[in-house]
Amino acid sequence: MKPLRKKYKEAVAELKKELGYKNNLAVPRIKKVVVNTSFGRLVAGETGKAAEAIYKSMTEDLALICGQRPVLTRAKNSISSFKIRKGMIIGAKVTLRGQKMYDLLDRLIHIVLPRTRDFAGIDKKSVDQEGNLTIGLKEQIVFPEVSSEKVRKIFGLEITVVTNTNNKKEAEVLFEHLGFPFKR
Repeated sequence: MKPLRKKYKEAVAELKKELGYKNNLAVPRIKKVVVNTSFGRLVAGETGKAAEAIYKSMTEDLALICGQRPVLTRAKNSISSFKIRKGMIIGAKVTLRGQKMYDLLDRLIHIVLPRTRDFAGIDKKSVDQEGNLTIGLKEQIVFPEVSSEKVRKIFGLEITVVTNTNNKKEAEVLFEHLGFPFKR
């Protein structure tokens, strides 16, 4: 099993030939990976200290998964039907670039996705028209770093892989060369 960064460097020549580019820098590549989660229903009825304990445990799990401390996201507007006030903490996100990004993607492809329940491959519909892949996971305990005995709350997270291409087909070719398990 090759690290993902080496796999990409070896695939550049094939991608260049397959997509008809003359320059290596024109070949699509991954710019960043954004991992985010929402506190939503987990803190809905909670008050001050109980909500803060949930925020803390969820951000610790996210930091373990990503190797980087998450940023708390706040509501931009008040929405009365969801009981959200402007400025209220509603989620957490981590943006990964460089080696940490490749490490997370390596673990995602080779360890996490095979461990998920009833996994049959990533649907090609998960790649949007701008060439970004979004994968939703229902529980964070599929990551080996998170100990299932220590978890207080199970939460889902969303992983978005952002590419520099604006073409869905080119992005799909890139992801297939990198070894992302798509449905057949």
